[in-house]
Amino acid sequence: MDEQELRIFIDIVSQYFENQTGRPPEIGSPYLGDHSELPIYEFTGVIGISGTRQGCVYFTAHRDLLRQLLLHVGEPDVSDKNLKDLVGEIANTISGNARRHFGPDFMISVPVVVAGNADSIQVPRNVKAYILPLRWHKMDAVLVASLQ
Repeated sequence: MDEQELRIFIDIVSQYFENQTGRPPEIGSPYLGDHSELPIYEFTGVIGISGTRQGCVYFTAHRDLLRQLLLHVGEPDVSDKNLKDLVGEIANTISGNARRHFGPDFMISVPVVVAGNADSIQVPRNVKAYILPLRWHKMDAVLVASLQ
């Protein structure tokens, strides 16, 4: 991935939060992640990427951020089931919007949602993993994009 492609993901994440809540997140400085120490929070939505690009995109957030997002959009049910649905929806929306920029050969899987310890989340070892930290209402989340 190059800087312009990373900017696509930054814009998509900002637009998602602004469209859903009226307030964009604070975007931190993107950085390259160490494959053995990628950030994983309480809930993670993972999208596999195939086609001309290979890899994955995942969105990971703490319970409190996801609860606040649900409440902000008027959903009073903040059960773990709804938190899982939301993190999967966020990952899917971000990846689907990225597909508009990368073209129809940027094929995305259905979201895989992981709650708790996510040792099973693996990004391709031979592909750089870009970490995009963000804060919304003083709560942290991360988007990871690892694409050939």
